[in-house]
Amino acid sequence: MNARLVIPVLAAACVSLLGCDRVPTADRNPGRPSFITNGTLDGDAHPAVVLIIMDIAGKPAFRCSGTVIAPKVVLTAGHCAGQPGEFSGLRIFNEADVQHDPTYPNPGGPNTIEATEWHSHPAFTEALFFLHDVGVVLLSKAVNLSAGQYGQLPTQDQLDALKPSSHTTFTAVGYGLQLINPVHIEALRIRMFAEPHLIQINGATVGDFSMLLSNNASTGGTCFGDSGGPNYLGTSNVIAAVTSFGRNGNCAGTGGVFRLDRKNVLDFVGQFLK
Repeated sequence: MNARLVIPVLAAACVSLLGCDRVPTADRNPGRPSFITNGTLDGDAHPAVVLIIMDIAGKPAFRCSGTVIAPKVVLTAGHCAGQPGEFSGLRIFNEADVQHDPTYPNPGGPNTIEATEWHSHPAFTEALFFLHDVGVVLLSKAVNLSAGQYGQLPTQDQLDALKPSSHTTFTAVGYGLQLINPVHIEALRIRMFAEPHLIQINGATVGDFSMLLSNNASTGGTCFGDSGGPNYLGTSNVIAAVTSFGRNGNCAGTGGVFRLDRKNVLDFVGQFLK
């Protein structure tokens, strides 16, 4: 299940969307996107992380998370950039607390920047989104941060040296759901972070293109709306992976993240940084 979320105003139309759940931050794919569960308020700790709104036919339809990696470049998941023509517009909300922004999810607010272009990996498809789940969003105005605050890409094959362990940790950041179960949902649009650890890498389930991270009350994790958000390596600003998918509807157990250290991914993203 991918972790892209349905905007509340369109929740009533959920039945027309493949795999769409009748909740404010539901997905529309076989795999579901993610949010920060059992996490901590982020405040200004990760100012490069932004909320993304995707429009369909001119109306807000989905939300994701992303990371500013250059003043006018946002890194996100492929299913948040979509296939060509899938979305009619994108914008970011560049603030920690979007919950109290009266302009959300529409354009024109003081903390909103419209996108000029958005692209998913050339091999990306919605049907098999998890295989090439990386995208970029190009902005109409710059997000000005200090050099050390922008997200950084890993080096080629850097993550191959990692070992599954409770000591191999990441910092997951996003605006997704805080809690979801059959009787209760918490879906505040506030930037939060968690510190999951590595469960699986280069294995049968994840191949060589993704990883499984913990998602429980002890470490926290990701859920619907966190899709595309960063999973920083440890406490650095190196983005090891973007949040990609969940393995159940309660966003529990483990969460899938798409690796950024493969050559084809670095080549794709790097072309927008030149």
